[in-house]
Amino acid sequence: MPIAISGALAIPDELVEWRAVRASGPGGQNVNKVSNAVELRFDSAAWPALAPAARLRLGRIAGRRMTDAGVIVIDAQRFRSLEQNRADAVERLVQMVRASLVEPRPRRPTKPTRASKERRLATKARDARTKKLRRPARPED
Repeated sequence: MPIAISGALAIPDELVEWRAVRASGPGGQNVNKVSNAVELRFDSAAWPALAPAARLRLGRIAGRRMTDAGVIVIDAQRFRSLEQNRADAVERLVQMVRASLVEPRPRRPTKPTRASKERRLATKARDARTKKLRRPARPED
């Protein structure tokens, strides 16, 4: 079943690979014999529905979880249940992709106000006076 991102956007099953692995952490003796952790591998480079700008943002958001080939690897082992870990991995992937679809607002450069310039100059003059007073007195000629 495809992973729904938004109304019109879904990740096809062919691009997602699942693997059950042994989890570390709590679970007692059960943790040594049951593979409850999930490794989700999503090939974002092969997903044509993702715009190039969004793909770059996704790479920045994924960070070290994305390989050089564009495959995002998510390890989910927060829960003791395989189904809960699988749902957790899907939710984390969906959050990453949704965040990458949001275009950042462009920064509009602003100029400092007249009052802020005057405050800066007044502070500089005050600091200069203070430093001048700290100098040793010079003998008058």
